Amino acid sequence: MKNLKKKFRFRINLKSKHLLAVMTIFCLCAIVATFASGVTSAPLQEAAGTIVVPFEKSISQIGTWLGSVRDSFRDKQELIAENEELKAEIDGLTTQNNKLIQDQTELTRLKQLYNLDEEYSDYPKVAAQIISKDPGNWYDTFMINRGSNDGLRVDNNVIAGKGLVGIVTEVGPTWATVRSIIDDSSNVTAMTVSTSDNCTVEGDLELIDEGKLRFSQLYDQENKVTIGERIVTSNISEKFVEGLFIGYVSEVVQDSNNLTKTGTIVTPVDFRHLKEVFVLTQNKQDAITAQPADTTEEGAADEE
Repeated sequence: MKNLKKKFRFRINLKSKHLLAVMTIFCLCAIVATFASGVTSAPLQEAAGTIVVPFEKSISQIGTWLGSVRDSFRDKQELIAENEELKAEIDGLTTQNNKLIQDQTELTRLKQLYNLDEEYSDYPKVAAQIISKDPGNWYDTFMINRGSNDGLRVDNNVIAGKGLVGIVTEVGPTWATVRSIIDDSSNVTAMTVSTSDNCTVEGDLELIDEGKLRFSQLYDQENKVTIGERIVTSNISEKFVEGLFIGYVSEVVQDSNNLTKTGTIVTPVDFRHLKEVFVLTQNKQDAITAQPADTTEEGAADEE
């Protein structure tokens, strides 16, 4: 049995060796024959070109595509980063622009207050900020952050922008309530600057949408009052000091009685965006009391 296994193993090993030897000899002979006979290698080259070259082109195209994808991904990442930087820069510029607009608005408002202070320099006054208002778009009734501790009293006149705003109706230690001239319950005795004709300026919340007030009972028999006429508080007003600017006449209509006229006034005050005001601490009655009584004979003769 052992002898059979040895013979079988020998035969297998012998066949493998013979096969390797035959292949080796065949390759050597082919090489020698090729160089010795001068046979051209064109068929081999053609076969290589048919099989290898397309494969190389495919590999090259794949490499190019992968490179393009990589470059596109890198460019996209760079664009995303640049976009984020631009967004941050835009946000910063927007914030700066809004701040500049706010500063410009604040500067304009402060200039108006300064000019108003200069225009009414003869009147003692206190600057105040509006801290609350009634519901709605208009500042018809609002509260300010000054009160009796600052010398404010009921019936103090209030101005802002370029003209009359209203009158103080209630006062606390550190606050006061103001009813503006656009309120439906407001009535101001006024007069024209050029003719000194008296009239009554009335609040109208519907008309104020056009930035206007209404006036009535204007006696203008000579028809001298025209559009553009300045209207100020009258010297006969009971609660408003004389000469506070109210607005310009924008319309004049003859009443049916042919004696008086009514119309509208354009107010210079922005009653939609009030923020700061001046409160005149001297009331109309204070001004009247402060005037010395005329007790001279010349004065008595004039009164007569």
